[in-house]
Amino acid sequence: MRHCGWRTEEKVELPEKCVVCVAPHTSNWDFIWGMLYKVSRKIEANFFMKKEWFRFPLGGIMRRLGGVPVDRSKKTSLTDQIAEEFGRHRVFRIGVTPEGTRKGNAEWKRGFYFIALKAKVPIVLAYIDYGRKAIGLGKTVVPSGDCDADITVIKEFYSGVTAKYPEKFKI
Repeated sequence: MRHCGWRTEEKVELPEKCVVCVAPHTSNWDFIWGMLYKVSRKIEANFFMKKEWFRFPLGGIMRRLGGVPVDRSKKTSLTDQIAEEFGRHRVFRIGVTPEGTRKGNAEWKRGFYFIALKAKVPIVLAYIDYGRKAIGLGKTVVPSGDCDADITVIKEFYSGVTAKYPEKFKI
């Protein structure tokens, strides 16, 4: 990452169990930089990705990188399933992009918040700032149960972060 002019920043510790909120997400490059960060820092973490990415030939690679396939057509409670996973592991971190799309979306999906609340784990705010060429962990939020207030705090954190495509980043 340094060879490409990027720097890493860890302003907070990464707990053994947490939801990692990753924003902004406006480009497929976000995944590549995120994986480079994860591997370079030797971070054990999982992430959701639509099931189509888990077909041959990429399926095995995605699973080894920590991918968890998501079938968006099913109406099962992914929130409940992931919250239960925290009880099955000594170390479990799940990365989620709250925008839910690379297109502009000011109405962030709140599943990441409810997973953390149900599992009783903190939310660590991770960022990929193309303006500063910095990637890292910036803040920890403990869900209070007041989703609207907590989401406001989370969005305020990201207000100074520059997306790959800034016009697509809505907060």
